[in-house]
Amino acid sequence: MTTATGPGPGRISKCGDADLKTIHEIINESASAYRGVIPADCWHEPYMPLDDLKAEIVRGVRFHGYRMDGELLGVMGIQDVKDVTLIRHAYVRSKQRGGGIGSALLAHLRTLTDRPVLIGTWRDATWAIAFYAKHGWRLAEAAEKTRLLRTYWTVPERQAEVSVVLVDGKWRRPVV
Repeated sequence: MTTATGPGPGRISKCGDADLKTIHEIINESASAYRGVIPADCWHEPYMPLDDLKAEIVRGVRFHGYRMDGELLGVMGIQDVKDVTLIRHAYVRSKQRGGGIGSALLAHLRTLTDRPVLIGTWRDATWAIAFYAKHGWRLAEAAEKTRLLRTYWTVPERQAEVSVVLVDGKWRRPVV
């Protein structure tokens, strides 16, 4: 599926095996924004090893990418888990940030599910939280966040401690 949503003449389409190396590159380049922001014990170099990316895909993360002039500029994953859909690994090349690519990808992925959509991110990544809030997501309260992370994600306990979960309007539990 290809859509013409987004800034300029770009296109959004499902990523394939041929995109794996570029997805990996975009994630690690863009994730450099977390260096010095998230706790040092949660930072890895590279941020996401290639084998971890492959494992995410095996576990059901489906990546969609924003392309302009044939170049992949941003990626965002979607994963159905139990009764919800998760937005996973949302990254735009640093030079293209702020141009609407992330918004276009998020809007596109929302059309792919009727389930509640949850998003996890680092608590100190205030720009990411603000981005999702601008698009209608709200922070889950602390106890609910912990329950959601344990139910729908597989993350280390330390990462769960320093993360937040954002929920959309379809989520039926209390939010802050």
